[in-house]
Amino acid sequence: MNTKSAFVTIVGRPNVGKSSLLNKLVGEKIAAVSAKPQTTRTKITGVITKNDTQFVFIDTPGMHKAKNKLSEHMVKTIDESVCDIDIAMLVVDCTKEISNAEINLINSFKATKALAILLINKIDLLENKEQILKKINDYSQLYDFKAVIPISVLNDEGLDIIMDELNKNAMPGPHYFPDDMLTDQPEKVIAAEIIREKLLNLLSDEIPHGIAVVIEKMREREDKNILDIEAEIFCEKESHKGIVIGKNGSMLKQVGQLARQEIESFFDIKVNLKCWVKVKEGWRNREGIIKNFGLN
Repeated sequence: MNTKSAFVTIVGRPNVGKSSLLNKLVGEKIAAVSAKPQTTRTKITGVITKNDTQFVFIDTPGMHKAKNKLSEHMVKTIDESVCDIDIAMLVVDCTKEISNAEINLINSFKATKALAILLINKIDLLENKEQILKKINDYSQLYDFKAVIPISVLNDEGLDIIMDELNKNAMPGPHYFPDDMLTDQPEKVIAAEIIREKLLNLLSDEIPHGIAVVIEKMREREDKNILDIEAEIFCEKESHKGIVIGKNGSMLKQVGQLARQEIESFFDIKVNLKCWVKVKEGWRNREGIIKNFGLN
């Protein structure tokens, strides 16, 4: 069989739906999703193999101005992700004006002469669909996109068109991952991201970005179909620790329950999850800790 492949990077500013799109295309939730900016911190790879063609998707953090060493690594990840790929997909929010971050990304397309597809997301929020035409015109003046596709990730609109367009632009080449593989994320990372997502969704705005989750133990019991997981939740301030734990442990218990249910669903096994909360003052500006957490 003559095989084809395509490496596709998904870029855009925060909260435009990049991770939700990746999850929908792959058919499994492999990337954390939250309404808070910079939910995605590192490159996340999703893999789809359809017949003789393999698509390798790279989800990236939202383009933003770096404010600490962690976000510097995140911005570097975005810059690296638009190099040495076959197709770039720029995801934009149809309800927002063109941002400087998007202009910077488009300039990087120009520098590398990237084959780029524009995805105009959240069209379900528009009462007047003619507004889409203005968006198409505005962005098309900035770059010669290979295709422009209005989509609604929420309602699964346009996703089949995306795959058709990607298939047309896939090139002859080997499959770089096993055909049944969905992601290259280690199981510990997937479990940690599920826990962090619950924290992002349950905690107030000022705390989640100072949180990291590290899986210290993940082992299946030999005699029983149970997966034991021990997770450490790190926050930057002692005052945040009490909020993460909650009154009488209520917040930590809620996080644990929601995370355990999703981990069980993903791995199809009963899970015994234990979480501890620790403080690492200012860890987002400490290179050694960022490296230990696997975020560099």
